[in-house]
Amino acid sequence: MAQCVQSVQEFIQDSFVPMVAVLCSEDAEKVTRKNNLNFAELVRPFCRLTSEGHIRDPNNMVQPVKNLRISVNNVVTRPTPGSGTLSPAQRRLLSEVVLSCQPPEGGVANVVTAGNYDLNFNDRSLKASAPWYSAWRETLLELSTSKLYTVTTPWFEAYRENFLQSMPASDHEFLNHYLACLLVVSSSEAVPVEQFLKLSQEQHRIQHSGEYTNPKWFIPNTLKYYVLLHDMSEGDEQRADAVYEDMKQRYGAQGCYLLKVNSRTFSAGADEQIPDPWSQYLHRNNMHTQDIYDEPVNNATVENNVSASGRDLNDTTEKDGVSNSLDGHPLQLDAASDSGSLDALDAMTSDPKRGTGGPVAGVVSHGACLTLSDHDRIRQFIQEFTFRGLLPHIEKNIRQLNDQLVSRKGLSRSLFSATKKWFGGGKVPEKSISELKSTSGLLYPPEAPELQIRKMADLCFLVQHYELAYSCYHTAKKDFLSDQAMLYAAGALEMAAVSAFLQTGAPRPYPAHYMDTAIQTYRDVCKNMVLAERCALLSAEILKSQGKYSDAATLLIKMTSEDSDLRSALLLEQAGHCFINMRNPMVRKFAFHMILAGHRFSKAGQKRHALRCYCQAMQVYKGKGWSLAEDHINFTIGRQSFTLRQPENAVSAFRHILTNDSQQTATQQGAFLREYLYVYKSVMEGSEAGLPQLPLPCINSSATRVYFGHERRLAEGEKQAATHVSLDQEYDQDLAAMWCHLEEQVVAAANRGVVPVNFQPTQCCLNSQTDNLRFPLAVVEEPIIVEVTFRNPLKVPLVLSDLSLLWKFTAKDFSKAQDVLTGEATGEAITNEKEVLAPTTAQKSDVITSEVIPEFLISPEETKVARLKLLPHKTGQLNILGVAYNLATSSSGDMSHSTEGQQTLDLLVVRGRQDLEIRGPRLNHTKEDKTLVRHGPDRRLDPIITPAMPLMEVFFLQFPTALLCGEIRKAYVEFCNVSSVALCGLRVASTHPDFFTFGGQATTPLTPVSPTSAENCSAYKTLVTHHGGQSSSTAAVKLVSAEDFGQTSGVVEIPVEGGTLRPGESTQLPLWLRGPDQEGVHEINFLFYYESTEKGGKISHRVLRHTVFICASRSLSVRASAYRSSIPLDQSQSQTREEETSGSMLVFIDVENINTSEAGVREFHIVQVSSSSKHWWLHKCINPAKEKDYKLTSRERAKLCFRATRCKPHQDTSDAVEKYSFADLNLGNERIISSTTPCGDFFFRCCQTSESRRAGAASAESSSHGRTQGLGAAAGGTTDLASVFKKCNELDLNIIILWKAYVVEDNKQLILEGQLHVALQTIGKEACSPTQKEEAQEMVLLKFKSELPPPVIQPSIEQLSHLIKTNLTYPETYSHPFVQESLCVVPVTLTLSNCSLAQVDVVIDLRHKTSPPSFNPESLEVHSSFTWLGQTQYKLQLKAQEVLCLALRACFLQTGVYNLNTPRVFAKPANQGVMCETSQQTASPALIIINNA
Repeated sequence: MAQCVQSVQEFIQDSFVPMVAVLCSEDAEKVTRKNNLNFAELVRPFCRLTSEGHIRDPNNMVQPVKNLRISVNNVVTRPTPGSGTLSPAQRRLLSEVVLSCQPPEGGVANVVTAGNYDLNFNDRSLKASAPWYSAWRETLLELSTSKLYTVTTPWFEAYRENFLQSMPASDHEFLNHYLACLLVVSSSEAVPVEQFLKLSQEQHRIQHSGEYTNPKWFIPNTLKYYVLLHDMSEGDEQRADAVYEDMKQRYGAQGCYLLKVNSRTFSAGADEQIPDPWSQYLHRNNMHTQDIYDEPVNNATVENNVSASGRDLNDTTEKDGVSNSLDGHPLQLDAASDSGSLDALDAMTSDPKRGTGGPVAGVVSHGACLTLSDHDRIRQFIQEFTFRGLLPHIEKNIRQLNDQLVSRKGLSRSLFSATKKWFGGGKVPEKSISELKSTSGLLYPPEAPELQIRKMADLCFLVQHYELAYSCYHTAKKDFLSDQAMLYAAGALEMAAVSAFLQTGAPRPYPAHYMDTAIQTYRDVCKNMVLAERCALLSAEILKSQGKYSDAATLLIKMTSEDSDLRSALLLEQAGHCFINMRNPMVRKFAFHMILAGHRFSKAGQKRHALRCYCQAMQVYKGKGWSLAEDHINFTIGRQSFTLRQPENAVSAFRHILTNDSQQTATQQGAFLREYLYVYKSVMEGSEAGLPQLPLPCINSSATRVYFGHERRLAEGEKQAATHVSLDQEYDQDLAAMWCHLEEQVVAAANRGVVPVNFQPTQCCLNSQTDNLRFPLAVVEEPIIVEVTFRNPLKVPLVLSDLSLLWKFTAKDFSKAQDVLTGEATGEAITNEKEVLAPTTAQKSDVITSEVIPEFLISPEETKVARLKLLPHKTGQLNILGVAYNLATSSSGDMSHSTEGQQTLDLLVVRGRQDLEIRGPRLNHTKEDKTLVRHGPDRRLDPIITPAMPLMEVFFLQFPTALLCGEIRKAYVEFCNVSSVALCGLRVASTHPDFFTFGGQATTPLTPVSPTSAENCSAYKTLVTHHGGQSSSTAAVKLVSAEDFGQTSGVVEIPVEGGTLRPGESTQLPLWLRGPDQEGVHEINFLFYYESTEKGGKISHRVLRHTVFICASRSLSVRASAYRSSIPLDQSQSQTREEETSGSMLVFIDVENINTSEAGVREFHIVQVSSSSKHWWLHKCINPAKEKDYKLTSRERAKLCFRATRCKPHQDTSDAVEKYSFADLNLGNERIISSTTPCGDFFFRCCQTSESRRAGAASAESSSHGRTQGLGAAAGGTTDLASVFKKCNELDLNIIILWKAYVVEDNKQLILEGQLHVALQTIGKEACSPTQKEEAQEMVLLKFKSELPPPVIQPSIEQLSHLIKTNLTYPETYSHPFVQESLCVVPVTLTLSNCSLAQVDVVIDLRHKTSPPSFNPESLEVHSSFTWLGQTQYKLQLKAQEVLCLALRACFLQTGVYNLNTPRVFAKPANQGVMCETSQQTASPALIIINNA
């Protein structure tokens, strides 16, 4: 229960005070009316005695009377209703008392928002932070114990005080019966004594004639006190004194008084400020003099009770739109049945100022003719009357009643009963028990002895003699219970319990069960809720003072009923306060009972108190996951706030309902939304402020994406537009890094190989994963598209209309150097907030054109994106602030077909905004960033509008989606400049630079192109040959430089004519494509780069992205290997010694058709084999096929053999630039010029790709052996020697296989063509195309060992075995007459060629091996019958690339076929040990035929 201003003892004493009546003459009334007061009102502020009085009890003991207050009232004789109910006027007055007593404005009436809890009970705000329970415990414990933080409810105290004072007098108790009567006569009367006599007779007639039931008098001999009222401003003071002396002679000095008033005149004391102590009492004065007994014309009760209708006197409609039916649960949500449910609420007015004092209280002053001396005289008069008149009168009556009771002590019950009959007369005949309970017990006559005991007890109670009072109440209680007089017994029990509590020293504990029995009897037996309520109020205060808050709360809750909403609301509120004042505060029970109290306040018409209760309860329920309870509270707060003309609070409350994840049904949510829209619209009507924030739909600001530029155009006919960047693409971090790497490459190529310091990668689409720390750059006259993500949290659809962006723009002129450097604004900020207030007005088309989406529907619980466009027309700084839109429900939109429905739609459509507030990434750089939570900026919504830039569009024609591996296809690409600025510096970079080529001017052949190439739409340039297919044909050789093909880097300059594209100009270029070597789907990315011809802008360049997917199918598999040829060149060819000594190579090519007819391929034709190398070229084909070309169907294989020779010395190097020798060996009747576009382009692109791969592998290998350099230097020339021997095995010969494939597609035969590349790097090592994928190595266990010094690199055995090339020169047949001469001697020349660049020691052993026969029996049989003559072992030394001829002689004994290739050759580097001596590989068998001549 809330803390009270008074203590419990003071409250009870003031609740039961001696009652004094007043009868005034007309002249006396005129005297008091000068002060706008009657006599009772005049003396009321002075009715509390400031000094202590005394009485003597029947035992002649002095009893002090402290802080006594008397109640002085005018005599009113009109009948009042029974004591069981309050009159309608009394109910109305109590309602106005509560209504007029409100908490401070701006406190509890406001909606409590999330964050810290604000427990606004009255005048203090107790803050408690989450976690809520522990903080609430501490706060509320402090609340219950501290004197500083007291929670007061003055409206409850005002209600309680007025309720107790307005209680009608009853016959079963005498506490509110009049003890005395003041007879007031003016001194201006002609004969004042006659007036006193008339007033005395009038009082006697009212009390004893029996005509009036009111007022009720305590004892028959009522004290009459005669007051002579003298007006100091008019009357004769001497005459007044004379009259007063006569009165003292007539009535006694203790029975009369002369009161002098009105000492002040208006003119005399105009400037003097006299206090006005009457204002606070006038409300009660009005209650007792007018409202209680003046029945209004509309006899409606303030609130529903048992016998009256449930209409509220203050309201003209249902309270708060809530049904007044008793069947409705207080926590049941009030679903609005129609969209206009708040129309009734809008018409309701609840004036909080009414009933605060009437019209007189606010305008007219009181006591204007009274001075402070008059105040003291009135105070002295009350004290004299009380001490010399009232208290002695009470003391005398107590003695008389006590004497009557003492005279009957010790008598038996039967005798006592007889004495009662004799003493007090008869009483009503006894009735049955059931009749007693139904009629509330007996009705005693006034002279009954039981009532005399009760009178004595009441008198003792009024003068604070609580011990004697308790004894009398206890005695009376027994008598009443024995007579089954339940009403009298309940009253005695009530006052006995109160007397026991008020006794000083607490001789006995407080009998709470007395109170419980009294309340139950009043309520259930006597059906008297007024007395039951008084009893409960007293008991609750007593229990609270003893710390028994739980018992007090239980008692208060039991007193709630349906007959009085106001009483139930107040008691429920006090019960809630009891729960938080307990030792262990029960916060949730407090909140629950505050909800119940708010509901009952609402039914009683107390809107402000209802709103306060709901707001206090909301602080507990908020954020605990009880969404239904939160919805109910917020909904009620919204309605009450709207009724009380607090639309902002109503909007805030409804906002909470809609933004939280509600668990309500769709129907209920729709009702909530309609209520919100109605309230919101009423708030906005007449408001000149900007667009307010709307809660729906929810916007995920961090998911906002911003796209700069035009949206991608779709394909136009055969044209396929570049994919570039679009909002439909998902953001990929790896792809973004890849594009950034490509852009760095192309920017470096455009800036002489160096990336500028201020380089920033182009970001056309910004999102939460991109780098948004810098202001993005947009271009004037190019759109900015903002994608906003909306989420509808409700289960009903939302309709947004006139959706557009809010922005602020500051103009800047970037053409001036100072603005470029400083970025200072050259104009004021311009915003479109005023334009979007009324979306029908024209937007600022001269600055920025904003796109407006007319309608945007969001389905229930749907997340949907809206793309809004801005088109800037001026340069400057743009800030995108948020979105503005109209919000409506789809249910109201369905009614738009009818006129009435259209009006409803207009009513329920509101316009508002939501800001886009994006929080940047969390900072984590400094120590403060790591310890604190700091976020960096996110600039994606703050673009800088730069001057015009060129804008290029790229279209592709005849671009394939599927290719064979190595297939060559010709397509076209079109570049269009769609801006007003010329562009230049067109370049392209790609992830697959070997996939495409634009060709080059330098590679155009000078010879005429064959007509068949044009007929077949061939991508190659071909020439007609006259000796195609002949074995004697040799290759056509052409020298080409790699620079002719622009292969200095991976970035390709696009050969646009003039290098510039003017505005509106377009150009079309051929583009050759080559299918990837590996089968599968390949993602190929192009990045087109271009610049503006006007330099110095904020944007240095622009890029355009394009991504294609190519499906590559298998075509041919090529394997090639090269070996040294031991056969010299034809003698017919003129050759120098250098050519002869350099030798030639045999190149073996194995081609297999591995296509599985995936693309309808029937067969492949190998049409040409070309070579490209700096040192070698294919000389001729050794084994030409009989047919003109090679045809390969599925899984067929062809073998080709070619001879390769070294390039001529004058062709090897020229002008210090290495050139490649292209040699073409066509197998058909047409020769493809391999050294031109596209064949040469793709060759160089593939070479560059493979070389970069080998360079990467080599660098990785060198980095893993980074410590070998120093050790290699220490080891002498071993490392250099190894490299020398390695070079002697290097070949560096590239083979190009050109093929045609015949494909059947749609019953048509197509001819596809392509080329495959094989790079022969090492003699004797096989190379293949496509390259074989390396198998993944098995994972091995890592072993950590100490690092050993790397071993010295030695030449490998394979390298040492190829140092010397041998060749035997001899006649193939030799005839010898064995008959004449038995020995045949044949001369043989052994040619030794040093293939390395180092000096080599050679050992030649001519002796036959003595190996067992099983070693090589064939060779033994062949040469077993011949021998070498002369020296059998030679030791020679050959210089670098030296050729030495050694003359040998072979001796034969008989005819036959012999193998002369038996000499064993061993070689080792000079100055090396014998361990390095290695046997050299020999050529194929050298057979000689010996004939007999």
